[in-house]
Amino acid sequence: MMKDGFCAIVTGSASGLGAATAALLAKGGARIIVNFCKSQEEAEVTAEACRQAGAAEVLLVQGDVSRDDDCRKIVAAAALWGRLDVLVNNAGTTKHVPSHDWDGLSAEDFQRIYAVNTVGAYQMIRATRPLLEAGAKAGGRPTAVVNVSSAAGISGNGSSVAYSASKGALNAMTLWLARALAPSIRVNTVCPGYIDTPWFVKGCGETDARLLREAVMARVPLKLASTADDVAQLVCFLASPASSNMTGECVRIDAGLHLTL
Repeated sequence: MMKDGFCAIVTGSASGLGAATAALLAKGGARIIVNFCKSQEEAEVTAEACRQAGAAEVLLVQGDVSRDDDCRKIVAAAALWGRLDVLVNNAGTTKHVPSHDWDGLSAEDFQRIYAVNTVGAYQMIRATRPLLEAGAKAGGRPTAVVNVSSAAGISGNGSSVAYSASKGALNAMTLWLARALAPSIRVNTVCPGYIDTPWFVKGCGETDARLLREAVMARVPLKLASTADDVAQLVCFLASPASSNMTGECVRIDAGLHLTL
């Protein structure tokens, strides 16, 4: 999919969608920065998958995107390449809280969720802008930012009101930055629905995660549970020159769940 020399950063790529995206981008000889916040062990697995897929180079960089200094540290690792072709803002967090639990979220919960899901994406874009512009100049076409949002940011549901609101803000920010960074950098967003990853097991336990998966499959028109690989295909399309005429788009991929709301 990607030509030799293609350079990418994927935040939050130790597992799940980020890991699947990094491995898919690695095909064809890309250079990849695998970013992790907590689990270096999981990140090492992702890095090896990228090498097996054909990556020309894989760098592991620890960093919490809610911290601007960490964002700049992640990007500094790519400075050796002198360019970037894509930034995938995949890092995200939430707190699983029932909609009727008005006391389940504190101000600190809101601040943390926004700090990672919205502010973190902005800080990464700001830090990568010079390298993305260099990539556009070298390649003769716009480079790409792909934000990983959520269908919850459109429909106003999901794991918690703070999560939904943070993803809605990310969608709005995508539009603003698509205008501001054109013509050198394209900015698009992927809005997945349910993805069958360990995210839900970690958030609500194995039993509730299994029941949720079964409920989603029963409800969605396509009768399937999207995998990380399914969504990574869309992320990589928006990252690639195949989508070179697209910017400012929020693309939903939810197996048709929105048709039932």
